Amino acid sequence: MEGIYRFMEFTGFANATPGHLIMICVGLLFIFLAIKYEYEPLLLVPIGFGIIVGNIPFAQPEEFSLQVGIYEQGSVLSYLYFGVMKGIYPPLIFLGIGAMLDFSTLISNPKLILIGAAAQIGIFATFFGALALGFYPQEAGAIGIIGGADGPTAIFLASKLANGVNILPDGTTVQNLIGPIAIAAYSYMALVPVIQPPIMRLFTTKKERLIRMKPPRSVSKLEKILFPILGILLTCFISPSALPLLGMLFFGNLLKESTVTNRLAETARTSLIDIVTILIGLTVGASTQADVFLTPQSILIFVLGALSFMVATAGGVLFTKFMNLFLSKENKINPLIGNAGVSAVPDSARVSQIEGLKADPTNHLLMHAMGPNVAGVIGSAVAAGILLSFLM
Repeated sequence: MEGIYRFMEFTGFANATPGHLIMICVGLLFIFLAIKYEYEPLLLVPIGFGIIVGNIPFAQPEEFSLQVGIYEQGSVLSYLYFGVMKGIYPPLIFLGIGAMLDFSTLISNPKLILIGAAAQIGIFATFFGALALGFYPQEAGAIGIIGGADGPTAIFLASKLANGVNILPDGTTVQNLIGPIAIAAYSYMALVPVIQPPIMRLFTTKKERLIRMKPPRSVSKLEKILFPILGILLTCFISPSALPLLGMLFFGNLLKESTVTNRLAETARTSLIDIVTILIGLTVGASTQADVFLTPQSILIFVLGALSFMVATAGGVLFTKFMNLFLSKENKINPLIGNAGVSAVPDSARVSQIEGLKADPTNHLLMHAMGPNVAGVIGSAVAAGILLSFLM
């Protein structure tokens, strides 16, 4: 009987709390949205399942540790989570993204990079908003990057600034906000088709939505090869702290565009990025244990993240309208591609295409929207580097 009672003490039924059940329901919701509506299934399925894994309740008596939780030293999950805590996984994701991206549209129309830069206003607006709500500067910086709609960048910055380890000058330890920040960033990335269209329609007129843009010029192979080399030199001289992200991004792109390293490029954009996506999704989800995740700070982070994403979308659209004041009629830019200035590649560019077709079924904006979209990837990484240089 003593053995049976001891067994019962270790079951999840005996150790479950309302918080565990709430988080398990959240995980099931993520999986439902991914499968039913195909909202970023490659992200939401691993994260949703990870949330369930991280919230299976278990006992931890002082004399015997099960070593199964992600925060227990020596557990398998803690070793997998090491890549998140130390910022290892995000640069590997950027390597794969770089091997996927085609910078041709941006090269053919360089002014589109300004839209990608303008959309980063959401990052800095949220940074100051988080400061006003009482977060420490390091925590506020990590929260602000959610506005870039870039999950790997959000994880990278949170792992450096809001990791529960850094000691502030007054002796205070920063909170571990990696889980809430990562979940918020990936959630809003998945909800791009829901959040962005109303904002785009609100800030544009019917006439503006009908603007036709000139087809981008043909870009030579030499230009494509020189772009990642010049890109890393320019961006990383401005923001050296972004080197782990931008270095891998441009390296992956060089592997693709050089055409002599096709095997490496193929591995980076398929097998490697798939493996890292599985690990990052599962461990980020598992880090949302109820006692760590269900806090007032997490709710504030989700609210700030939503506002940040909306400000970033509006910023890109409004700045495009501002640019049109100085452009000739034949060179005007359709403001519907302004939303693509956030870093959610290629989902925000697809939203531009869908909204453009609603206004005019013959007006295809996807190829134009990819310009500010890839610029947004670079812009969010540069913004992260700037925040790191000020706040580390």
